[in-house]
Amino acid sequence: MDEMEKKVKELNDQVNSLVSGLQAKQTELEKGLTSKASFEEFKTNIETRYAELSAALVKLQRPGAEIPSEPDKRAAFHKAANIKFWRKGGGELTPEETKVMTISDLTTGGYLAAPNELIKEILANVTEYSPIRALARVIPTNAPGVDWPKKTGTFAAYRTTEIGTRNETTGLTFGLEQITAPEMYALVKVSKQNLEDSGFPLESFISAEAAEQFGVKEGTESILGTAAAGQMEGILTNPSVTGFTGVTTSGKILADDLKKVFYSLKDVYAKNATWIWQRTSTLAISLLKDTVTGNYLWRQGLADRDPATVLGRPYVECPDMPAEANSAKAVAVGDFKKGYAIIDRLGMETQRLVEKYAELGQVGILFRRRVGGQVVLPEAIKILTLKA
Repeated sequence: MDEMEKKVKELNDQVNSLVSGLQAKQTELEKGLTSKASFEEFKTNIETRYAELSAALVKLQRPGAEIPSEPDKRAAFHKAANIKFWRKGGGELTPEETKVMTISDLTTGGYLAAPNELIKEILANVTEYSPIRALARVIPTNAPGVDWPKKTGTFAAYRTTEIGTRNETTGLTFGLEQITAPEMYALVKVSKQNLEDSGFPLESFISAEAAEQFGVKEGTESILGTAAAGQMEGILTNPSVTGFTGVTTSGKILADDLKKVFYSLKDVYAKNATWIWQRTSTLAISLLKDTVTGNYLWRQGLADRDPATVLGRPYVECPDMPAEANSAKAVAVGDFKKGYAIIDRLGMETQRLVEKYAELGQVGILFRRRVGGQVVLPEAIKILTLKA
């Protein structure tokens, strides 16, 4: 286990300890061993510390602005060529540097790709900002989109006698799930003097910032995207994704409701299901108990690498999921690998705009990505909508 993994484990252990402590305090309250005021004060302190630890985890798991050093000489050559391109433009590159960086001819617009090492760094950043990407099926493609065949109807089996008539069984039909990869972009203007003179790794910092914004955009759209105006289709906006609506307490996640939405999944999806909800929902859910056994639904992992679970399935905190509120779609659960697909047409492309901002002494850096995503199997995902 490397140093970063150790730090992540330590923070996760502290997070789990906080939740376990909150459960223990609630048990004391139920047994009359502490007052309601004391419990609420304790809970407030836990929530504050939980937020701090969650922020620390996010920061630790996101690669920083600086590109990590690579022992491989070829990787170092790619990096050096990239920095030279940022600071001086494509005209200053040697033939060897141009060869390792050029995707399309410089004379047709100057489009250059970041070196392989930087592309991997940026994609890692995008993954951290988009938890759905880590759960979904990701399909790289060199085409404008993909057509995914799907079964839309099936036939039934029948009985017959040894020499009885066997009629055709109809009903088997097929369709296509079509996913396109519209463009995302970010345009940044930088002073030429800053690029020339800065001792700070400005180029890698700006790349990390672009990756962050692409990740934020993708993450939001994978949950809430409308599928219009080039957006991805969000899990919560697909009209075919069904689930369960709370009927008891307005605007609150309840234990029975979680069980009902989970068991509305078919068994094949439930075995590989993951919960998603907002971070603020985790502590609320950690205090829920099974109404039959009285056991907490939230369980800490038994082994070092086992995640905490709810009803036996892991969860992922997603900032784009709605918080507890009347009619909020606050929880989703499902096998996202089967239910949601993301296609990558272009991981990252960089264009250096020199002439456009020359009179201002600036250089424009245009980042592009082409990515799309949508629900491809609605029955693999279920949503808990809170009572109005």
